[in-house]
Amino acid sequence: MTRFIPAKWLALLEQTGDLIQAGIALGVAILLYLLAAALARVIARRVEPHCAHLGTAFVTRVRPIVRHGLATLLIGIATAVWPTGTIANILLAMIMGGALALVAGHLARGVSIPLWATIPLAVMVFVMLLSGSTGGITPLAEMLDSVGLQLGRSRISLLDVISVAAIAVGLFGAARLANRVLSRSISSARSLDATQKLLAEKLAGVTVIAVAFFFGIDVLGIDLTAFAVFSGALGLAVGFGLQKTVGNLIAGIILLLDRSIKPGDVIVVGESFGWVNKIGVRAVSVITRDGKEHLIPNENLMTQEVENWSYSDRNVRVHIPVGIAYDSDLDLAQKLMLQAASESPRVLKSPKPNVWLKGFGDSSVDHDILVWISDPESGVGNVRSDVLGRLWHLFRDHGVTIPFPQRVVHMVPPPPPEPTDAL
Repeated sequence: MTRFIPAKWLALLEQTGDLIQAGIALGVAILLYLLAAALARVIARRVEPHCAHLGTAFVTRVRPIVRHGLATLLIGIATAVWPTGTIANILLAMIMGGALALVAGHLARGVSIPLWATIPLAVMVFVMLLSGSTGGITPLAEMLDSVGLQLGRSRISLLDVISVAAIAVGLFGAARLANRVLSRSISSARSLDATQKLLAEKLAGVTVIAVAFFFGIDVLGIDLTAFAVFSGALGLAVGFGLQKTVGNLIAGIILLLDRSIKPGDVIVVGESFGWVNKIGVRAVSVITRDGKEHLIPNENLMTQEVENWSYSDRNVRVHIPVGIAYDSDLDLAQKLMLQAASESPRVLKSPKPNVWLKGFGDSSVDHDILVWISDPESGVGNVRSDVLGRLWHLFRDHGVTIPFPQRVVHMVPPPPPEPTDAL
């Protein structure tokens, strides 16, 4: 019967049938996306609490990652069922590629990869999946490989550049995600103390970066012998330009191994006094009582003299000098000094406060109040201030005076003038 139908009508009927199939495919994709969104809402509620250690940016993207991931899976099944080469198949492949590109974008942004690197990765995922689903990935790869630049004996094509960029961004994101997972696992280990956990996190981070590097080399098919010249240049760079950097890295690992300085310790290095916030790859962060954060190179802590107030014991003795007038009751004044020290909330009861008579000064009888505290990271100046403030009121109430420097000036009259001879 088709021979009695004009060719134009047959072409129109075929186009109409393709459009109807495309409409049906679009409706199926929308229904599958709605189903994926409903399932993602349920799954994300159970998954989000377990992803808190990966950061707030990642937790907020768990639901869209699950939604677009489920949509990619469901639409991928529909794409495989639909006949290849039809408009409906291409439309489903485009939607599936867009869903997977969104998954890649949310994953990259969740591990704090910049937007300028996320967009090319998502576009490449979309193009590669679309080409693979429609049977056209080989022509696309050949087209990208045909555009290149000859550099001596080597040829660099556009396909090589895109592949290296995509693999680098993907491995970078995977390495950051693996670091966060390992860091969470190590921090929850009960058999390790704080210093051992920090050391394990540093070593795990270095291992992840090394594994990602060699994995990328293997995926790209790069011969390691090509790095022979580069490794020699890198050795010279480390020997000259990066000597301090590598030295600080090794010094930081040694500090963590011998546990001489740990996060939370109160240390004094030169003019810097504060508590150790963290030990980094290059420097140790020391926060002072003024809220200033000093970054001290790791090498300085290895070569300079360091006072660690909490190395073996957190108890620290504080000296508070006090002077009283010579006409004051010495026994009463010393009793009041002990009372003021004992009433201070941060002063320990054991070891007990003590008062030493240091000497007899020009204007005062000099004493030293000795008190012990167990929280040096909270500062020592505020302890002195509190004890001296209490002592001021006690001295005033009991008539003990605090002297001030006095000077006695003796006025010697000039000698009488000598008599002069009469003219």
